[in-house]
Amino acid sequence: MSSKRIVFIGDSITEWGRFEDADNIGENYVRIIRDTLAIEAPNQFPEIINRGLGGNRITDLFARWQADVIDLNPDIISISIGVNDVWRQLDHPDLEQVYPDQYEHLFIHLIEKTQAETSAEIILMEPTIIGENPQSEGNQKLIAYVDVVNQLAEQYQLTVVPTHQVFLNYLNSAKPLPLTIDSVHMSSTGNALMARAWLNTVYRK
Repeated sequence: MSSKRIVFIGDSITEWGRFEDADNIGENYVRIIRDTLAIEAPNQFPEIINRGLGGNRITDLFARWQADVIDLNPDIISISIGVNDVWRQLDHPDLEQVYPDQYEHLFIHLIEKTQAETSAEIILMEPTIIGENPQSEGNQKLIAYVDVVNQLAEQYQLTVVPTHQVFLNYLNSAKPLPLTIDSVHMSSTGNALMARAWLNTVYRK
C-alpha cells in the first residue's frame, strides 16, 4: 500500500474508545486494521486517522466534512455511516428522521465534494446490522440504506466493503459468538469481522 494517510470516518462504531486512547484510535475495527497493516506492510505503513463520532448520522458527516475530511487531504477516506440513520427511527422516532432519499442526496454531496477537492480514493462501507436477527425491523429498514451505498459505489466507480453482507453471512451460520454488545455496537468479534472485510476488500485486492 503506497498511501500515506487513511482517514476513517463514521459514528460510534468507528469512534469506539478513541477519546480514551492516547493514539486517538480506540478499541475498534480501525485499530485492528492499523495493527494488521503494521505487521503485514511495515515498510509502507500509512498514517491512520480516526474521525468516528458517536451518534452521527449522514447529516452530521455533512456538517463536519470540511474539517474532518477535506482539510486533512487524505489519500484514502473510508466512510461507515447509516446505522444511526435507521436506529434513530426505532429508538427516537420523535427526532427529525433521515430517510433513504435524503441519505442518498447527502452522500452524493460528500462524494462529489471529496472528488472535486481532493485526490482521495473513497471507500464506502455498507452499514452493518441492527440486531442479530437478520429479520429484525432494524435490519429490514437498513436494506434501503445498504442499497444506496452499493448504488453510489457503482455510479461513482468506488470500492465498497460488503460489511452488511458479511455480517448477514455470519448471522446465518452457526454464529458461535455475538457480533455486537447491544445490537449495534461491536463486540471484539464484530470488530474483527469488520476489519477483515475491509482488509480483504481494500488492502488485499
